[in-house]
Amino acid sequence: EPPDIPKDFSCQTQDMKRVTCTWREEETYLYGKNSPRYTLSKTSSQKMALCKASCSKQCSCSWDIGQQWIWNVTVTVENPLGKKTATDVFDVNHRMYPTAPFQVWEDCTDTEMTLRWNYENNEIELFCQTEVVQPDGKVELHNSSVADSRRVMVRGLQPYTEYTARVRCGAARHFWRWSEWSQPLTTRTKEGTPSGKLDIWREITPVFGGRNVTLFWKQTPSFQANGKIISYEVTWEKIEDGSQPESISFSSVYNSTRIFIDNHSYRISVMAKNNVNFSLPSILIISRATDNSRKTLFCSFLGTEELKEGQVNGTDDGIFISWEPRSIYNSYIIDWCNFPRLQPCDLQWKRLGPNTSSAVISSAAFVPGVRYKFSIYGSVANRASLLEKKIGYLKELPPRLDPVVRKLDLTYNSVTLSWDSYLTNESEPGFVRGYHVYVSPMQGNCNLKGSKKHILSDESELCKYTIENPEEKRYTVKHLMPNTKYKIVVKAFTGGGETPIVNFRYIDTPYNSNMLYFIFLLVIVPTLVAAICHWKMKWVKEWCCPVIPSPNKSKVLSFKEFKIDSEKVLKINDCLPDMLAMDSNAEAHKL
Repeated sequence: EPPDIPKDFSCQTQDMKRVTCTWREEETYLYGKNSPRYTLSKTSSQKMALCKASCSKQCSCSWDIGQQWIWNVTVTVENPLGKKTATDVFDVNHRMYPTAPFQVWEDCTDTEMTLRWNYENNEIELFCQTEVVQPDGKVELHNSSVADSRRVMVRGLQPYTEYTARVRCGAARHFWRWSEWSQPLTTRTKEGTPSGKLDIWREITPVFGGRNVTLFWKQTPSFQANGKIISYEVTWEKIEDGSQPESISFSSVYNSTRIFIDNHSYRISVMAKNNVNFSLPSILIISRATDNSRKTLFCSFLGTEELKEGQVNGTDDGIFISWEPRSIYNSYIIDWCNFPRLQPCDLQWKRLGPNTSSAVISSAAFVPGVRYKFSIYGSVANRASLLEKKIGYLKELPPRLDPVVRKLDLTYNSVTLSWDSYLTNESEPGFVRGYHVYVSPMQGNCNLKGSKKHILSDESELCKYTIENPEEKRYTVKHLMPNTKYKIVVKAFTGGGETPIVNFRYIDTPYNSNMLYFIFLLVIVPTLVAAICHWKMKWVKEWCCPVIPSPNKSKVLSFKEFKIDSEKVLKINDCLPDMLAMDSNAEAHKL
């Protein structure tokens, strides 16, 4: 291809003695003796080259300017297919491109930094700019207030904080472009007095004669150490009688301590100390021990809880906790243990504003199947009062064990199951919500009245009964078939479900006694009666069906006279009756 017009052609000086022109090399796809040739010359005399160009992606060419300040130069590029030119007219005084500053150093206080530097062209008046990079990556630019100044003061810095700075300069009178940046300088401001207060909390344990108070403290985002914390100062004093305060100092590696106080009110403060000074004190007021606190001590010895614990639920972000807000408090505190099964349990706490009635507590230490306890306090004038207690899981898991069935009461059509009280202590992986009773005959499918079908992984079918009261420990399965073998199991379930069904108990329902009695009446009794009758047939026959005498066979009627047709007639005078009754006059007359 023929050459194109040279791109980005410009000329500049770094020392007011020598000018360098640069431009971008273009691809012509011709090489060797046919590759493009560049010539830089005065526009008025293009036959005389000012310098020899060298190219490597970008081309450059330099020459001494002597006493000439105004220049009109042309760069020519040509190959066998064509020729193109580009022209630049400039005043050397307007094309100053300084070299980068060097020997940058600093002088710091806790909030200010003074940067100083040198540069080569001392006879040229320069204007410089400083870049300061904050620890969070934010960049601030600071310009020199006076031309040709070799220093700049940066104010408003944080104590004991690392900053990175660098400097660049440009011509003060006829600005052309900034120089390259100097080598970056990393420095740290000096220490200052800690700002803000520590966040402190306490755990109070009633003991005989007083209370053990475990104090905890931590640095919050609003607290600035402004240096290296070397110790913490803990002070406590009795409020009522104004007695001499006691204090103790701890190394910076500690974040808790335990002190003993009696039953009076106490004022406790904690301060952080660096090499410069102490922070402002963080204050807690421990109120006088009351009868209620002594009752709490008594309850703790008995193993009872004075305040009922409410249940809370886990979410994708943590454990959601809500409470009834009270207008008298200016803040709320929630405390809990990240590792409740360990002692000490690594107490944590979170402070919330006055217009708050819920919070999501999250921690990388929370794991499914572990019960966490939360206490909600209301605070006013540095005094905290326990308001509510909550227990909950990040995620509930199925119970570890099945209820132990201790008793089976069988009838021909029902079975009554009784099981032990299920342990619901804090070691359980979830809240027991109730029980499931599963029943199935060994042969065939289950279709008991009042049950729901439950299909196992092996496609077998069970009848399922749900008991939603976790306090229930007895259940009767009805509508069973007599003389049938069944398998049965009781499972506890939580919000995380239940464990797989593995172990069954097997029962055999007895015969129906009513049916046997009916069969006895219907078959056995009639058979027994028939046998007796057959054995005593003659007696039964005489007793049940006596022989009726026939008048025709009577000896009384053995005479041959007085026959009427085929019947013999007895003459009354042949008999000696005990009594004579005349039934019919007409009949008597006939006789």
